[in-house]
Amino acid sequence: MTGPSGQNGLRIGLDLGGSKIEGILMSPGATELARYRVATPRNDYAATIAAIVDLTARLMQGITAGARIGIAVPGSISPLTGLMQNANSTWLNARPFDRDLAVALATPVRLANDANCFALSEAIDGAAENARIVFGVILGTGCGGGLVVNGRLLDGPRGIGGEWGHNPLPWTTPDEYPGPHCWCGRKGCLETWVSGPGMAADHARVTGETYTTVEIAARARCGNEAARATLARHADRLARGLAHVVNIIDPDVIVLGGGLSQLSHLYERLPQLMGPHIFADRGSVVIKAPKWGDASGVRGAARLWD
Repeated sequence: MTGPSGQNGLRIGLDLGGSKIEGILMSPGATELARYRVATPRNDYAATIAAIVDLTARLMQGITAGARIGIAVPGSISPLTGLMQNANSTWLNARPFDRDLAVALATPVRLANDANCFALSEAIDGAAENARIVFGVILGTGCGGGLVVNGRLLDGPRGIGGEWGHNPLPWTTPDEYPGPHCWCGRKGCLETWVSGPGMAADHARVTGETYTTVEIAARARCGNEAARATLARHADRLARGLAHVVNIIDPDVIVLGGGLSQLSHLYERLPQLMGPHIFADRGSVVIKAPKWGDASGVRGAARLWD
């Protein structure tokens, strides 16, 4: 559909989320030429592939040259089986998603975890440009992470590099153990605490009130003490999770992405909260907001061919 070569330097980046699929057409100089967004067909594998094909055709409308295609996905392709694994869009799991897409699009595709694509985008020309070790964090519907070293993704032999969201919350207090059930089958995963739904569920457990994260943040700004306490618990747990990562990979920069990255207090509070848990005489950590916002996923996907 897009031509086999993409030798003209045109690249398509697609970001497959649980509720939407976003796509961009990028020039060789990383200029965005076109952008569209469509709803994700939930729980329908064939319809998801069809939506990606249609979106790609729309991006390439009026263009006869080929383009290379990179796709950010909410999971990863297992190097062992060649099948999708760990996707919270569970209808993708145990499927040869990259091969099926290559057939449907009639051109090779490259897939990477959405957090990896986010981290790659911010490490190359985003908030962490020129940093040697970058950890990119997605705090949204789920909780993902991506690791970039010297401008290259590190995904590992199992394809799970940076997958911090399904490690347990570290340094738990008695009331946090064993923690909420996670969709992965375990209890107490970081995702159940620091994702958007995790924050909202924590607020509901403590207060009996059901609010979205946006509503909780708004109530906190208006002085609601229960909402403020929820944000404080969330920041403390996020700090512990990130400090654990720092003790392992010691990144130069951590970039926050996803909807919760818009919570401005995190950039002030996290370094202070992380310090006591970091095994170093200098516990300060550089934490930045994303330069490209919610466009980082598609931009990183387009860069999978770099």
